[in-house]
Amino acid sequence: MKMVAFVFSHAPHGISLGREGLDAIFSISLIFKKISVFFIGDGVLQLIKNQQPEHILARNYTSSFSILSLYNIKDLYCCKASLLERGLNNNNNFILNIDVLDSYNLRLKLDNYDAIINF
Repeated sequence: MKMVAFVFSHAPHGISLGREGLDAIFSISLIFKKISVFFIGDGVLQLIKNQQPEHILARNYTSSFSILSLYNIKDLYCCKASLLERGLNNNNNFILNIDVLDSYNLRLKLDNYDAIINF
């Protein structure tokens, strides 16, 4: 069975990569059963609750991350260094229950996947 990792490394608004990544996860979950999601770099900003993108005339798609569990996607990881660099920590109230990993352990996890798709 192939294992697929989705990596979100871009900020949620201003470009459509985050929304496209989420759509890709939902589509691919129909084919592959082992999907994990990683948030690194600016991608950790996808996790912040109560975003108000309507002020920049953007659609708030980040709340859709909360339905990942309905697709049986429960392996969710976040880079600790990326959080700290952006003034966040693992005590923040995120939209998902995520495992926060240091860079080394995050890389070890990613090495186990057959495909890595970056958004």
